[in-house]
Amino acid sequence: MADDASIIAALRHVSSATITTLLLKKGLRNIWMRGPKPLRADQPRLIGRAFTMRFVPAREDLATPESWSSPRSTRAAIEAMPDGAIAVVDAMGVTDAGIFGDILCARMAKRGITALVTDGAVRDLAGVLGTGLPVWCAGAAAPPSVAGLTFVNWDEPIGCGGVAVFPNDLILADADGAVVIPAAFVDEIAAGGAEQERLEAWIMEEVGKGLPLPGLYPPNAEHKARYEASKNR
Repeated sequence: MADDASIIAALRHVSSATITTLLLKKGLRNIWMRGPKPLRADQPRLIGRAFTMRFVPAREDLATPESWSSPRSTRAAIEAMPDGAIAVVDAMGVTDAGIFGDILCARMAKRGITALVTDGAVRDLAGVLGTGLPVWCAGAAAPPSVAGLTFVNWDEPIGCGGVAVFPNDLILADADGAVVIPAAFVDEIAAGGAEQERLEAWIMEEVGKGLPLPGLYPPNAEHKARYEASKNR
């Protein structure tokens, strides 16, 4: 099993689109999260292990400002996050209550968290952007999380954007959104991702030369042979 630094280096230039194609070939179709989009248009591709958090619908006796001081709170979860993790938060697609604001995001950035990915919303948008924490989310909302959600736990299987995410799965997020690479597939996808990107770059060159797509994309035996020969030049 490759170490995470090697895996991240191998996937640094591999797009989420390529990841979905490679996992589709393995039979995994539902790995792209619906909802999370980069908060910054120029946000670079980021990769990290999933640290999961989960909200359920608000219940009046639990979703209170006092809950923020509970041992089972978003504050406590942030202190449990390992360096380099990507926080993946199941907010049930609720976008009229912000799950994190500038203070919580600032703490995550200070602790070395790679990014926040959620199918919910953030609040204090200008402040969140000012923290420098990379965020993929479904929007911004002024009300706090307890206006619509109850935080229940962390480091357990969740659903985010309609996708099952388990702790230690690998998350890759870029301009197209965020995808999950199940932990059991990480080494294989890391090994094949760069080669798929090289192949598609070669196909793009051939398209630029005017070649028709049938037989080229995907490549037939003739074009595969041409591609392999090009790698030796």
